[in-house]
Amino acid sequence: MNTQQAGSDGIATIIPYKNPKALTAYYLAVFSLIPVLGMILGPAALILGLKGLKVAKEHPELKGTAHAWVGIIGGGLVIFGHVAVILLFVVIWASNSR
Repeated sequence: MNTQQAGSDGIATIIPYKNPKALTAYYLAVFSLIPVLGMILGPAALILGLKGLKVAKEHPELKGTAHAWVGIIGGGLVIFGHVAVILLFVVIWASNSR
């Protein structure tokens, strides 16, 4: 392994550019923390995280497992949070309309 290839592999470990699904899932999970925008980005982060994890398991040399997990967990938590807030508003609205 030459020096240039070793440096490239080090960067791929930190930023898995060879696994764009995992990398995109990571960024979508981060930006899904923005209220309301997370309703769109959270599910996308979850789906791309699952796809990126599958790619990382099938081709370990592509890296991206950690980024995929951030997408899965972050996207899932954002989805859960939005559903919880919507249910809370429904319960409050139902109790006030009595």
